Amino acid sequence: MNGNDSDGVPFSGTSTSSEAADAIEELSSGVYDLIGVEGKASSSRAGVMDCSDKDRETYFRIFHFWSFYPASASDLDVAMRRLKEELPKRGWEVVSYGPDTSKNKNINLVAVNDMKKASIKIVKMAKNDPPKLSLNVVSGCYKVPEGKRVERF
Repeated sequence: MNGNDSDGVPFSGTSTSSEAADAIEELSSGVYDLIGVEGKASSSRAGVMDCSDKDRETYFRIFHFWSFYPASASDLDVAMRRLKEELPKRGWEVVSYGPDTSKNKNINLVAVNDMKKASIKIVKMAKNDPPKLSLNVVSGCYKVPEGKRVERF
């Protein structure tokens, strides 16, 4: 991503924590729309984390962890295939795709969105009970507006 700090995290601009969280949740919602199979998403809200080596009262990142549980386990393959094909059409670049080193060899998809200054990691957990996709959307590093402090939630 362009505009990276020394740790590789892009600068996302100036925002309050709650406005940035709303933007990341909206980005997650767009990913949910791409899944394209019946199922249910977990109900979770975005949270705030620190930017490495930056003042935690002024700089922050947003994360949004959530899960998707398909109506049928076989739909996990369909969902991952759709995400791999559709994310690039929506401004995401798939930077890695394949099995991890776990015993279950879970399929991982990692993508970045330069325009939105965000990344996503999707893990197909077919052997979980119940089977699911685990999704984590993370923003770049934001700075709060002058005179404001980072809200933690």
